[in-house]
Amino acid sequence: MTFRYDDIKQKLTNYGLKITLQRVAVLEAVFRLDGHPTADKIMEEVHKKHPGIATGTIYHILETFSDKGLIKKVKTDNYAMRYDPIHIRHHHLYSDESDRIEDYFDEELDRVLEEYFVKKQIGNFEIRDIKLQLIGKFK
Repeated sequence: MTFRYDDIKQKLTNYGLKITLQRVAVLEAVFRLDGHPTADKIMEEVHKKHPGIATGTIYHILETFSDKGLIKKVKTDNYAMRYDPIHIRHHHLYSDESDRIEDYFDEELDRVLEEYFVKKQIGNFEIRDIKLQLIGKFK
């Protein structure tokens, strides 16, 4: 997925973030890399064009983006933190053999899950979102 510079600037502005070279570079890398990249992959991508951006800065920016809701964290079975820029409701297919993650969009599944939990009425808990991660292997 690629974004123009103006699109990236607009996203940062929409989330109340100051536009800096470092933030633009990190967000551009997240969007450019497929498959829910790790911080290490994002760093490699950023350092191709901007080798002077410090590792700590990249980690800090990823945390800021996550805290603001610009990207989402996705944990895997091997405890690696991955980053997801997609805001449309979706689930994940995760291969524990290859560590590959793919997005899975299914409105029917979303409705079934919502109806199920409405029916179950979990006491003292308000559900804001449901994310399902299916674990298996890709054929």
